[in-house]
Amino acid sequence: MSESLFFDEAKIFVQAGDGGNGCVSFRREKYVPHGGPDGGHGGKGGDVVLVVDPRLNTLLSFRKRVHFRAQHGAHGQGKNKQGKSANDLLIRVPPGTVARDAETGELIADLVAPSARAIVARAGRGGRGNSAFASSTNQAPRWAEKGEPGQARWIKLELKLLADVGIIGLPNAGKSTLLASVTAARPKIADYPFTTLTPNLGVAVVDGREIVLADIPGLIEGAHAGAGLGDKFLRHIERTRVLVHLLDGALDDPLAAFETINRELAEYDTRLATKPQIVALNKLDLPHARAQWHRVQKAMAQRALDAFAISAATGEGVRELLRAVAVKLAEMPRELPAVEEELPVIRPAEDENAFAVSREGHAFRVRGKKVERVVAMTNFDQEEAILRLHRVFNAMGVTTALEKAGVRPGDMVRIGEVELEWRE
Repeated sequence: MSESLFFDEAKIFVQAGDGGNGCVSFRREKYVPHGGPDGGHGGKGGDVVLVVDPRLNTLLSFRKRVHFRAQHGAHGQGKNKQGKSANDLLIRVPPGTVARDAETGELIADLVAPSARAIVARAGRGGRGNSAFASSTNQAPRWAEKGEPGQARWIKLELKLLADVGIIGLPNAGKSTLLASVTAARPKIADYPFTTLTPNLGVAVVDGREIVLADIPGLIEGAHAGAGLGDKFLRHIERTRVLVHLLDGALDDPLAAFETINRELAEYDTRLATKPQIVALNKLDLPHARAQWHRVQKAMAQRALDAFAISAATGEGVRELLRAVAVKLAEMPRELPAVEEELPVIRPAEDENAFAVSREGHAFRVRGKKVERVVAMTNFDQEEAILRLHRVFNAMGVTTALEKAGVRPGDMVRIGEVELEWRE
């Protein structure tokens, strides 16, 4: 996977489909000169749904396409013909994708399992045709509802790599060289810090078993707080099962580097610090690294950690390291990575009929779930629909509340996306 093709963050706009409009219609049959209402209901719009596609491994597709809109439901027709509901819009994402509301940061979904899906924008329901409003006192209603608008919002997508093994260590420790030596991955490699600016994935075959490895870009002190983009890289470690902690044998004190990285893991998330680690002292082809090996081996034994001396450049000791990784993975239960969990946002039970009136400049603003929905679904081209809206306002107490707030004929009243001129 080349660096230029790896994208692990995206921000997209999603808009669900509106419901179809209800129909105003009356039966017109030869022997039924004054037939009753037979306007059909509108169809439901399409939801916007994220779906896991195991064939994907980046969010690259969202670099070129940012806006996603589902189709609207079809309008109702006469003879009680209901409009067709729209198909859901499916957006394919790689395993490990986390979706959040871009405005609030609230978790929407954490998609790990193959074919897992989550609705990120809900469609509007279809408007009712005039057949739904017939009653003993109004046998010929001449209004119908418009379709409910679909939900629209910006969402943030983050990708957390799903790999068996995460290769961690300070910049220039040789992580990319190790990945390239044991897999078909060809990450950019050079002898200076921060060569790797994005994670790289590779698959190694060890005694007939495939192991997915992720080369995590070099972490530095302060990474948990964002230093060197460390906070963005650390999240890719969360779903690895085993960590290979690569120490740079060319350093004067590789053990200090070991402590630095583990401290950053714990600062970012205490769960990362408890992940199984296998330590590898790299660059054994250098005399200085060979001189360090005994001290490193002794220190890791005191910590009850397996340690190996390797040279990623020459391949010395690498096969033994991979076999130890394979054994460690075999000892661990094979299960899907834990999905992200957050404490639920506790909100008071919402009263659909509740509303609030406030001043908004020279106009008035009415906010409330039901009142906004009723206005959005009112067809202002139909006089009877407007009269019905006034009756609903009276029944809900909206009219009284606006009058108490000081509304006068000619004032503007805003409800949802609709702006009305207030009349007696």
